[in-house]
Amino acid sequence: METITRPSSSPLLPTHQPTYTPFKSPLLRCKPITYPRKRNQTVPSSKYGNFLDLKPQPKQESMEFDLSWYDPSKRSRFDVIVIGAGPAGLRLAERVAGYGIHVCCVDPSPLSIWPNNYGVWVDEFETMGFQDCFDKAWPMSSVHINEQKTKYLNRPYGRVNRQKLKMKLLGGCVSNGVVFHKAKVWKVDHQEFESSILCDDGKEFKASLIVDASGFASTFVDYDKPRNHGYQLAHGILAQVDSHPFELDKMVLMDWRDSHLGNEPSLRSDNSKSPTFLYAMPFESNLIFLEETSLVSRPSLSYKEVKLRMAARLRHLGIRVNSIIEDEKCLIPMGGPLPRTPQDVVAIGGSSGIVHPSTGYMVARTLASAPVLADAIAECLGSTRMIRGASLHYRVWNGLWPIDSKCIREFYSFGMETLLKLDLNGTRNFFDAFFDLDPHYWHGFLSSRLSLKELAMLSLSLFGHASNSSKLDIVTKCPAPLVKMLGNLAVETI
Repeated sequence: METITRPSSSPLLPTHQPTYTPFKSPLLRCKPITYPRKRNQTVPSSKYGNFLDLKPQPKQESMEFDLSWYDPSKRSRFDVIVIGAGPAGLRLAERVAGYGIHVCCVDPSPLSIWPNNYGVWVDEFETMGFQDCFDKAWPMSSVHINEQKTKYLNRPYGRVNRQKLKMKLLGGCVSNGVVFHKAKVWKVDHQEFESSILCDDGKEFKASLIVDASGFASTFVDYDKPRNHGYQLAHGILAQVDSHPFELDKMVLMDWRDSHLGNEPSLRSDNSKSPTFLYAMPFESNLIFLEETSLVSRPSLSYKEVKLRMAARLRHLGIRVNSIIEDEKCLIPMGGPLPRTPQDVVAIGGSSGIVHPSTGYMVARTLASAPVLADAIAECLGSTRMIRGASLHYRVWNGLWPIDSKCIREFYSFGMETLLKLDLNGTRNFFDAFFDLDPHYWHGFLSSRLSLKELAMLSLSLFGHASNSSKLDIVTKCPAPLVKMLGNLAVETI
């Protein structure tokens, strides 16, 4: 739901009307990216829809920005080394360096444009001061439960402008004195009070603390339990089309309808067992971002399956794709165990277990968690006592994952395990009840900001709002995930 596009970055009415309006809000002073209008001269066609045959237009690969590069003539010793220049790495480097701590950020391409898109709730970005980092914001979202029922969510949602967000984070890093080095980290070593990294250019750096912000594929963070993730998979395109049927003032958070598969019996049967939904951001009448998403599955669905379902959906909706400006593939590991804590390498972002186990949302929570982690680092390395080694690792990991946060994550993982057991009808019933909840609960659940007590109240309210068939699903399919969650909670709290 959040793509990486997300990842991500995934979503009745509240008791009050927000002041947000799509045409007057300062959010939209930031102009959307202007995309080329030229269309392909010929449009290939195929059994599964012409977009499968189209190639995306060439796109800008990197940005121009005057970074503070590492000077080989100077010392290669820092207080903190951050591996990775994604949203997590840059936000953390900026905040830690703001305490006067010497930080080096190492990445193979620090000025590359992030490849995937992020969708976020506007209020989350406003709180952190990123309200000027949107391509576009929609005042409302729609959720199509089935052909007969649609819910409208009165909570603004936006697509992040990746370049503006990265420029803003890079600017903060440079202002605070972060040094950058362009290289890939090959190896990390540890001694009692110091760690070191070896890069593919042969350069070695030393620091009191290494932070891994290099993403899901990292090999620098250890686990002591099997990594039984669920997987969110999506295929998305930013496309120029003849037309589309969606209202321009609403983004489509979820479309669970399956009438488009009426003439595709094998696709319809598979979708009934492992459903996918459409996520759509209409920019203009002929410009739209479309993404077919598997919310969570284990093992993951195939890209081919998801693309064929998407082609059938677009054909049914009468959407003819003329050209593809961008395309993306998104695979987000969700849930599973947290990294072993504490350990010598601290993690943030995809490698830290911070992705929402039930939704795939990550980017807003990562950006919000970076200052918390930075505070924990500053208390150790910014003090006159200079706490290092095992004590440093313990305090910093505990700052990222205190016991309450671990317990809350177990609840979200319980939500994921429950969703894994639901077919299309069960999933529809779940979200029908979920978006009938008091907005405080569904807002808080999707934004990872409910306490354990509030999550318990949400569960009771959800059961009360559920249909009889949904209650039967809960009673018959939730016990195993519930027992697993309670066992994990017991282990965490002992």
